[in-house]
Amino acid sequence: MFRSRLTAILQLSNIRMKLLPGVYGKQTCLQQPAGSARWSSSSIRPAPVLTAAPARALIDEQISIRGGFLPPHCPVTVWARMHSDEGDLWEAFAHYNTNASGAFSLSSDASVGGSYVGCEPMGLFWGMQPAPGGREGLRLRKRNVETPFVVRISLLEGHVSPGEGQTTELAAVTAERWYLTPGVKRTEIRQNGIVGTLFIPPGPGPFPAMLDMWGMGGGLPEYRASLFASRGYASLSLAYIGHKDLPGRPNCLTVGDSYFKAAFQLLQDHPQVVSDRVGIIGLCFGCYLTLRIAVQTGVKPSCLVCINGPVGGGVAESESEEQLPEQFKSFQKYFKYGDRDYISFKEVSLPSNLPLESIVKIEKIDCPLMYIVGEDDLSASSVENADVIEETLRAAGKSHLFTRLSYPGAGHLIEPPYAPNVRESMWTYKPKKLFTMWGGHPAPHAAAQEDVWKKILDFMETNLRC
Repeated sequence: MFRSRLTAILQLSNIRMKLLPGVYGKQTCLQQPAGSARWSSSSIRPAPVLTAAPARALIDEQISIRGGFLPPHCPVTVWARMHSDEGDLWEAFAHYNTNASGAFSLSSDASVGGSYVGCEPMGLFWGMQPAPGGREGLRLRKRNVETPFVVRISLLEGHVSPGEGQTTELAAVTAERWYLTPGVKRTEIRQNGIVGTLFIPPGPGPFPAMLDMWGMGGGLPEYRASLFASRGYASLSLAYIGHKDLPGRPNCLTVGDSYFKAAFQLLQDHPQVVSDRVGIIGLCFGCYLTLRIAVQTGVKPSCLVCINGPVGGGVAESESEEQLPEQFKSFQKYFKYGDRDYISFKEVSLPSNLPLESIVKIEKIDCPLMYIVGEDDLSASSVENADVIEETLRAAGKSHLFTRLSYPGAGHLIEPPYAPNVRESMWTYKPKKLFTMWGGHPAPHAAAQEDVWKKILDFMETNLRC
């Protein structure tokens, strides 16, 4: 009898011990269906913590995001969100499982679901998309480079989708993502008809420099030029279409070769610039302008960087604008419409479709040229244009000047790293809404942007500083 009673007591004790929390934490996490978790707190274990370091960094710098003081082998969600300069909400989230010590790190652990999967230290940033219910056709662009993007990062209980139902926030941290390092001087340029923004790095100088041009979306994007200045290069972001301070109709190209040559010379002649260490970078139509400026008489750039753009296209030769609308209407026969009538401009820039007289005489280029190809570009025939440049330089005995970078899965808008890609976005509202396709898939596009930026900076270092 005693032996049987002792056996029963031991069995009961064993059952109770299995139900009690472990000695380490006095806190338990029980796996539930659909990745949810049940939590209980205690005064012994510290509260869950989430860190992001450094809390303030340039937009092209990685930050380390970690969580700790959590139950072991437990599901959690990390959720990042921020507002654009226009006030639109962007967000991304990812599912992680803590290790045996109750910790996780985005730098070494894999997301198992959410906006991205796999080990992606910066996935919460490049994986951002407009929050559900927001405006359609958004593209994230920094309008004011003198303020940061402020990102709130939350640690949530369980594997959840933040927009669906109630969530429990366990911890939170804020990260600031800057485009300007302290001491960079920003100056608006409205001189001799030139419209742009000049950035000068801190320090005595003089500095090597870059002339920076974007595409036919127009306006005056400053965020790439500001980053160049933060990396020690004077830079001039140049407007040439779609800016209120330019002459003529807002969305017509009314400036000619003399305008671009004058902009290059303005930068070259600046007292804080090394006059024989000036490069040019352009994306899309800005790529064509980069090539066109380089072969102008009296212009001698030290290097060129072209991103997903054509070798021709047409530039106004005078200040007259009457003929220009017709010039661009002639390209409409090459517009292609995909799902939901979204437009692709890819065939417009096929070398065989470009006006013969507009094609740049590539053989005249005498400086190193880097051409970057997004192989899923839906807005420009980048592969075909890269082929033309490569073959022309080879035939001219200048193959040594050409560097080609090609990225499968990357789209048209290859920008500084960790910026989210959008496959399509609003192009214009008038006379009707028009969406354009850019291409690119999130993970390979993000990998391309990170690799491209490092190689652009290395290319500039070699050709502008050495």
